[in-house]
Amino acid sequence: MKIALLGLPNSGKTTIFNALTRSEAEVTSYANAKAEPNLAVVEVGDERVTRLAEMYRPKKTTYATIDIMDFCGVSRGAAGEGLFPPELMQWIRNAHALAVVLRNFEDDLNGPPDPVRDFQQIHEELLLSDLLIAEARLDRIRHGYKRGIRSNELEGEEKALEKIVGRLNENVPVRGLELSPQEEKTIRGYRFLTQKPLLLILNSDEAGFGKNEGVMEELEKSGRAIEFAGQFEMELARMEADEAALFMEDMGIGESARDRLTRFAYRILGYISFFTVGPDEVRAWNITKGDTAVDAAGTIHSDLARGFIRAECFSYEDLMECRSEKGVKDKGRFRLEGKGYSVRDGDVLNIRFNV
Repeated sequence: MKIALLGLPNSGKTTIFNALTRSEAEVTSYANAKAEPNLAVVEVGDERVTRLAEMYRPKKTTYATIDIMDFCGVSRGAAGEGLFPPELMQWIRNAHALAVVLRNFEDDLNGPPDPVRDFQQIHEELLLSDLLIAEARLDRIRHGYKRGIRSNELEGEEKALEKIVGRLNENVPVRGLELSPQEEKTIRGYRFLTQKPLLLILNSDEAGFGKNEGVMEELEKSGRAIEFAGQFEMELARMEADEAALFMEDMGIGESARDRLTRFAYRILGYISFFTVGPDEVRAWNITKGDTAVDAAGTIHSDLARGFIRAECFSYEDLMECRSEKGVKDKGRFRLEGKGYSVRDGDVLNIRFNV
């Protein structure tokens, strides 16, 4: 799972990045035009993994992870090019979700905050980027028609792109369209930016944190929104756990920025976790809700999917209640599932396979 942090210059993206990842990336008050993002891997806090490790005492414990990419502040170039220079686009299109950081604090360079306006500027740029790609592909398809290149697949692609172009011109993101499964499949390769799940992060100062109901309501009209006190959260990430807990209590923050973001990310991406357990390793794996046992096997290793026979399966809740795998079997809660089984959040799987 990869999340791209986007925002205008001096929105506090790198401060948020450091708070989420406990990194020490340089925080600057000036736009940084470097093409490559700051990268870090964040463990998804999951008490279930901790308790499974206590039960199995494995040599290794592996939590699910999220890759966070922090891009330089985007701004319109002097020559009139868009907010997102070409060298950034490949990185951004590879992300599974976009998190837009919006400044909600006074800034000497940019003055009073206006997070709704800032989001609208970025939103329009994302729409334009997708529109240019869709229109360019339509032109190529129609040019091919003139040369006698026509097929049912191309005609279906043309119709899907015409629908997308029409709605983009009406300021509607691709994620807001009702597309058939075939249309979804047809456009998958374009990796449209406005089709990606969107998370809005209101980055407030410590004094204003928790006092922005109106702004949050306005942002929620465009996507899921969450509020962080970025500078405060970055300082918390550098403290010992006990000390940080005291400061969080004073601020009325029940969870760290990392835990809140990872929970949000799971929700907007529709992810669930399943587990593999044993004396060598206890591990959590990310899959999308609705994925089958074969999909889960392929997440572990392609050979397991290719040679899939059955999945030995029981739930984390049953294991905790029965206190052992033997207890699960004794109570008849141990199952053998086939290829079409839809894996549930908290399932413990062992894949039987033969290659």
